[in-house]
Amino acid sequence: MQTLTTWDGRSKFSYTGSVAYGLMITYGKGFSVTISTVEYKALLKYFHGRTVEIGTSRTNPSRGSVGEWLIYNVTKTGIASYIEPILINAGYAVKAGKTQIKFI
Repeated sequence: MQTLTTWDGRSKFSYTGSVAYGLMITYGKGFSVTISTVEYKALLKYFHGRTVEIGTSRTNPSRGSVGEWLIYNVTKTGIASYIEPILINAGYAVKAGKTQIKFI
């Protein structure tokens, strides 16, 4: 199990697995969400080479953001604050400012 800090640095979360093989994120008071390898591959393919807004709003992420993509394609739960640090830690993206991420 690995522990990281959310995008804004205000809280921590844990995850098991990997981007390549799917993973389960545990956050808050025992909440969890599983992201499959198919979902990660689709996310990486869609955003490959682009710099985009993160979209960390749980209810209204910015249009075209990773958060919006996740809500439409993975889960209605706002998980962008957890996904971006995982992608950066795994070397799939880099932070590109306070509200943007660049996919490699």
